[in-house]
Amino acid sequence: MTLKYTPKSEINQAPNFNLRGVDGKYWDLDQAMGVNGLVVMFICNHCPFVKSIQHQLVSDVRQLQSFGVNAVAIMSNDVTDYPEDSYENMQIIAARLQFTFPYLLDESQRVAKAYSAVCTPDFFGYNNDLGLQYRGRLRELKNFVPVKDGESDLLKAMKQIAETGKGPQNQIPSAGCGIKWKYD
Repeated sequence: MTLKYTPKSEINQAPNFNLRGVDGKYWDLDQAMGVNGLVVMFICNHCPFVKSIQHQLVSDVRQLQSFGVNAVAIMSNDVTDYPEDSYENMQIIAARLQFTFPYLLDESQRVAKAYSAVCTPDFFGYNNDLGLQYRGRLRELKNFVPVKDGESDLLKAMKQIAETGKGPQNQIPSAGCGIKWKYD
C-alpha cells in the first residue's frame, strides 16, 4: 500500500457524471446535489483508510443532510485486480453501513480522472453553485484511529460552506491508498 495525499485541485467546478448506484439507479450531478452543497467522495471497500472512517463518514453525511448538503460516494478502483471492490460487494457494504447517500461504480474510471481524484478516501466539497470549496481530509488519524473526538474537518468545512458558500482557508489534504487504475 502506497500512501497518497490529495493535491490542491485545479478543477473549480464539479464535473458531471452518470453512474449506476448500488440501488440500481443511474445518478448524475443534479440528482445528487443538495440545496446547500454536495460532497463528492471517492471511496472503496478494501482500503484500510476508508475502513477506519466508514462509521464516522455515515454519521457525518447524516448530519450534513440536515444542513441541505448531500453526498455521493464513487468507487473507481479496478475491480478485476481488487474484487473486494466489486459492485456486489459495494451493495453489501452500503446495506450493512446503512448509507443514506448514493454509492456509485465508476467502472471506466473516467469520473475519477475528470475530478483528478488520487486516493481513497478523496473528498471534494462544493457549494450550492457547484464551486469547489473543500479538498481535504475527513479527520486526523493515527494508526487508523481518530486522534480526537468532536466534529470532523469535513463536517466543519461543509457546515461552513452551507452557511456562507465558502470553505475554510486552511485545509489539510486527505491521505489514503492510491486509486487502483486499470492498465492496458
